[in-house]
Amino acid sequence: MAENLKLLGISKQDYPDKYNPEILECFENKNPANDYMVKFNCPEFTSLCPITNQPDFAEIFVNYIPDKLMVESKSLKIYLFSFRNHGAFHEECVNLILEDLKKLMNPRFIEVLGKFTARGGISIEPYITWGRAGTKYEILAEKRLENFNIE
Repeated sequence: MAENLKLLGISKQDYPDKYNPEILECFENKNPANDYMVKFNCPEFTSLCPITNQPDFAEIFVNYIPDKLMVESKSLKIYLFSFRNHGAFHEECVNLILEDLKKLMNPRFIEVLGKFTARGGISIEPYITWGRAGTKYEILAEKRLENFNIE
């Protein structure tokens, strides 16, 4: 599966100018018998407001429990960069990220949090979680959503 990774090792990277989930690459999980959480933090996420075309800035957190496949981190970075010129509301961004990663690797559990910088005196922090239906991961997702911290 590692031979399918096209982006890793490229020294001069061309960055996409539009949203592109096809950039995402995955590799085989070497520890599928274990439950463990993988956490990514993207502190420099940007997208565009679909109405004003003004940039929106956020810190994006992705946590997941892998099954057979894992997302390759460089492809995730470039995928997240592909939102830079994409017009979408904050809530749509986190939903797209979750759905694209779910489709790519079919994890046991996944959650995405977007901590968007305040504009006009208000900040937005959309959160979405998903766990495989009929399993303890579905229950975990429900509990995480129930206990999502509002401050």
